[in-house]
Amino acid sequence: MRIITGIYKGRHFDIPKTFKARPTTDFAKENIFNVLNAYIDLDGATALDLFSGTGSISLELLSRGCASVISVEADRDHHAFIKQCLKKLGTDKCVPLRGDVFRFVKSCKQQFDFIFADPPYALPELPTLPRMILERKMLKPGGVLVFEHGKHNSFDDVPGFIEHRAYGSVNFSLFRQPEDANLKAEEKD
Repeated sequence: MRIITGIYKGRHFDIPKTFKARPTTDFAKENIFNVLNAYIDLDGATALDLFSGTGSISLELLSRGCASVISVEADRDHHAFIKQCLKKLGTDKCVPLRGDVFRFVKSCKQQFDFIFADPPYALPELPTLPRMILERKMLKPGGVLVFEHGKHNSFDDVPGFIEHRAYGSVNFSLFRQPEDANLKAEEKD
């Protein structure tokens, strides 16, 4: 696993062969981050990485200048690996949490500029997650959610959907939290 760009560009981490997680391919990761440049500036952003797996996305977000990242992963070994990678980078800008993503989403009171979610493609609750994140307003107004999923899922009917991108067998749906009309009115006063 390698970090593609930013302050940690080129850093490599060897993933144990026993891991079940399938990290987002470098090709897909590079392309989706190129697309994101049109939607969000990650420099100084707050980010959330759900179903972190190997931590590849969390590390990429830190490298690209996020001020803080919360990484949520249920698997004990994967969580330990993420902590090990963060220690090697010498950064305290990421909080790796071990726990169930759905419990985290239901109890989270924080808002983020950016959320990345890469659930197991066979997860039965997978189709409910984008709507749940948007309805709970986990994104700040204008914030962006990238949701990785299999080719059989479609989310273009979910309010806030922006676009769908496919890179080989990897599919991403992008969403934006609608701007708050009341907030805009207050800013004009």
